Amino acid sequence: MAHSTPLRPLNFFSNHKSHRNSTVKLTPLPKNLQLMTWKIQCTAAKHSVCSYQPSSWSYDFIQSIGDHMNHMEVEEDAGKKMEDEVRCMLENENVELLVLIELIDDIDRLGIAYRFQEIIDRALERILLQSSQVEQKIHENLCSCALCFRLHRQHGYHVSADIFESFKDSNGDFHTSLATDIEGMLSLYEASHLALDGESTLDKAREFTSFHLKNMLENMDMKSATRVRHALELPSHHRMQRLEARWNIEMYDKQNKANQLLRKLAILDFNLVQKVHQRDLQEASRWWRHVGLANKLSFARDRLMESFFWTTGMIFEPQFSKCRVGLTKVVKLITVLDDIYDVYGSADELEQLTNAVDKWDVDAVNDLPDYMKLFFFALYNTVNDMAYDTLKEQDQVIISQLKKVWADLCKAFLREAEWRYKKEIPKFDEYLDHGWTSSSGVVLLTHAYFLATQNITHEAIKALNDGHGLLRFPSTVFRLANDLSSSKDDIGSETAKAVSCYMHETGTSDEVACAYMRKLIDQNWKMINKENAYSSGLFSKCFIQTAQNLARIALCQYQHGDAHTAPTDRSRNRVKSVIMEPIHFTK
Repeated sequence: MAHSTPLRPLNFFSNHKSHRNSTVKLTPLPKNLQLMTWKIQCTAAKHSVCSYQPSSWSYDFIQSIGDHMNHMEVEEDAGKKMEDEVRCMLENENVELLVLIELIDDIDRLGIAYRFQEIIDRALERILLQSSQVEQKIHENLCSCALCFRLHRQHGYHVSADIFESFKDSNGDFHTSLATDIEGMLSLYEASHLALDGESTLDKAREFTSFHLKNMLENMDMKSATRVRHALELPSHHRMQRLEARWNIEMYDKQNKANQLLRKLAILDFNLVQKVHQRDLQEASRWWRHVGLANKLSFARDRLMESFFWTTGMIFEPQFSKCRVGLTKVVKLITVLDDIYDVYGSADELEQLTNAVDKWDVDAVNDLPDYMKLFFFALYNTVNDMAYDTLKEQDQVIISQLKKVWADLCKAFLREAEWRYKKEIPKFDEYLDHGWTSSSGVVLLTHAYFLATQNITHEAIKALNDGHGLLRFPSTVFRLANDLSSSKDDIGSETAKAVSCYMHETGTSDEVACAYMRKLIDQNWKMINKENAYSSGLFSKCFIQTAQNLARIALCQYQHGDAHTAPTDRSRNRVKSVIMEPIHFTK
């Protein structure tokens, strides 16, 4: 997981050990000497002392979290009873369709839609089939129109943006009279983030609503202003689901018309899912301690809790414990691998490790230094165990796919090391074509597919091998969000990152380059939205959602700096709110 800000190469003629902020100016060398120089610089920088902060979460603390057995069965029984009541509400064919739409939205926002996925899909299909009966009411109400559109797109239905034409004037612009409708504007703003590439109506909707919602903030009541600020900071479609569910549950408690049944179920469900997450975390923690890399490879970031938080962002549903534990192992191994390539290994060692992973042969590690042998066997055994479990459970041989994505990641990290030590800044397009692989998103999503999919297909495997859009676009968001979080630290350095490559190539300022990166993130979200609508025949809804969630957790973890490399009180509080602190029911 390419999160770290790598150390700079040592000035070969300097006695200073601390070199993170130094810049070495060298006379350009002939091309035939560049590789030799790179290896000398790598060797000089080898085994540098890192300044990563220690883990905030000890093994003993993690093992002490929660009380998993007490009251679990009683709470689950209570949840099933409430779930049956909500199911009856969704299946009630006499309920007004607009009421049904609002009910589905509440269920979605409160984080309990996974309990009702099939019945929600049937309800949304029923709404589409009866659209003629709803059309007039929808066209009269901006909030309901935008809500109906957003819910269908979120759940993978391709509905046309032409539904908003009735809210536009003869010039194709949205009526300015809509600007005073706070609920309608907020609903349209949220819907605009479900846009596909080329949908100018939704682009206009986003610009129109953003402008007017910002201007109206000072005149709103406190509750409305809180919701609007939250949305303007990051729309719900781009937010990590568990954090957003908790925020909505706590806000829902303050609404005058709160459905108390939904609220009770959402609180109970959040706490039950949290207990499952705690159990998964403890299992992953025991594995991490058994592997022993944290003690042996002290230069690497020890981020077990943050790694697990990534996995809850990717796939939170309680039935996917195996996937969460497996992905936590993957994130931990990626983090250590990244630090080997970024801050510790010499040029020769990095090439040897890349070759060893590419061959996936234990004999290939004989010449590696001891620390790399430890890492290679940890990687080799962990990935082979996952492949064995899949073979045992589904009669599918997947080791070739898994070792390929690890080898590709090592090659990508090696290329970045070459750029760094040669002080080479590639063209922006070259960097981005490379960067979505080096983000590690492909490794995460490939493992997630095999860990969470019940019916693995050859067609899906081929699509993964070919770099399907569900891998590429979330991984590109991952890469850009990562680079944006560290752009200030990289200005003036030779580190190849998206912002620095764009600035170097175009001559623009940091501010302009960062704005362009954010625009690219939006563009990639449009492509993700398209895959959500058109990939259901190839991948399960679960995997499509997991791919979207990779982009969401990346935006979450890089929203206020790099929460993986340098956790802050803010990021630790987010971890606590999802994994440790239950929601207390208050009347």
